Amino acid sequence: MSELSVDHVLGIKYLTPQDIQLVHQTADQFKEVINRPIKKVPSLRDITVANLFFENSTRTKLSFELAEKRLSADVINFSAAQSSVKKGETLIDTVNNILAMKVDVVVMRHPNPGAGVFLSNHINARIVNAGDGAHEHPTQALLDSYSIREKLGDISGKKVVIVGDILHSRVALSNIFCLQKLGAEVMVCGPATLIPKHIEKLGVMVELDLRKALQWCDVANMLRVQNERMDISYFPSVREYTQQYGVNMELLQSLDKEITIMHPGPINRGVEITSEVADSDQAIILNQVENGVAVRMAVLYLVASKIKRN
Repeated sequence: MSELSVDHVLGIKYLTPQDIQLVHQTADQFKEVINRPIKKVPSLRDITVANLFFENSTRTKLSFELAEKRLSADVINFSAAQSSVKKGETLIDTVNNILAMKVDVVVMRHPNPGAGVFLSNHINARIVNAGDGAHEHPTQALLDSYSIREKLGDISGKKVVIVGDILHSRVALSNIFCLQKLGAEVMVCGPATLIPKHIEKLGVMVELDLRKALQWCDVANMLRVQNERMDISYFPSVREYTQQYGVNMELLQSLDKEITIMHPGPINRGVEITSEVADSDQAIILNQVENGVAVRMAVLYLVASKIKRN
């Protein structure tokens, strides 16, 4: 199989295991490109990509922009914070105006879950979801799984725990779908108030004790506490959260095996993980950042390659 089974990358939920493997294999080739002295390829030379960010983002936006430039695409950046959206323009108006500029691919982050699906039904450009509310963040899950594959050789049969604010996290949901499709076992761990009800229905295990979770896993993906998404307090204090769910070197070294630490960023150093852990050999956080560009290049390339045929 050399093409995606879908026209858009709206969520991991819609991808097959073969789609995910195709993204990983394509990213392998692009990773080689970004390590060359000349980091550009002409793969998307005649393709125009619009980055529509209706929610603030630094890392994801930069990663996509870099991926687009490495592929030689023409790029339009649109930040809704400084746009007519504030004047009451609707999502479809905004996008139709951008499509009038003959855009081929739209990379969109939006606070409302399902915004990408809604758009894909109304416009004829290809959509890549760069995060929709607390719903999905497919390219993050693709780069996280790619990073695990790179570090451990294979994902099937591996045990991955996702720790922290599962309730507000689009990274958690996309990672759960992605890891399960690739044959991993998944556990979530965090304060009971931050674990969604009925999450076991997704086939994941729930563990409230961090030490037990770390003792079980091969990989721990440490999530940021998303204070900006919390309208009420879900735990007594940051200090108490750190005492129960923060990872420090002492805790890591007390386990009877070495585990891999991941973090989707940005890190609250000293909250989810200490600086010592973040900068240690067990952490693959900077690999995730580098892999993010290669994986997003792969996604854009595979999505755009469906345009030329149609």
